[in-house]
Amino acid sequence: MTLAPETLKEQVNDLGPLLRRAVLSLVAILATIGFGLGVVRYIQASDPYIHTVLSLEGDVSQGEAIFQMNCAVCHGFAATGEVGPTLVRVSDHRTKVSLIKQVISGQTPPMPQFQPDPQAMADLLDYLESL
Repeated sequence: MTLAPETLKEQVNDLGPLLRRAVLSLVAILATIGFGLGVVRYIQASDPYIHTVLSLEGDVSQGEAIFQMNCAVCHGFAATGEVGPTLVRVSDHRTKVSLIKQVISGQTPPMPQFQPDPQAMADLLDYLESL
């Protein structure tokens, strides 16, 4: 069962402060270990950009083109790593949300900050999941 973000926020806010903190901690743990729960997805996707990206269907071939133009110089044309790490099977240990945050944050030098439009990001995610 998936709850709308507004419903989830209302239910969590109705809890006492300690219970609310426990629920949010549990959700964070589930998200970290990669459970594909709709509730986790909504909480992680509270950022409008991330929420928009996750709502779109990506195109692997478009994602590959975006990867080749923007990422391949560091991650290799086959995504096997060069300056940056290999991205083969990256979706086995990273959630879509964490991949989006990694791409747009620029917090892992020398990786630059890069925020493609939401459809391009959805395409890139689908390509990364295909590796």
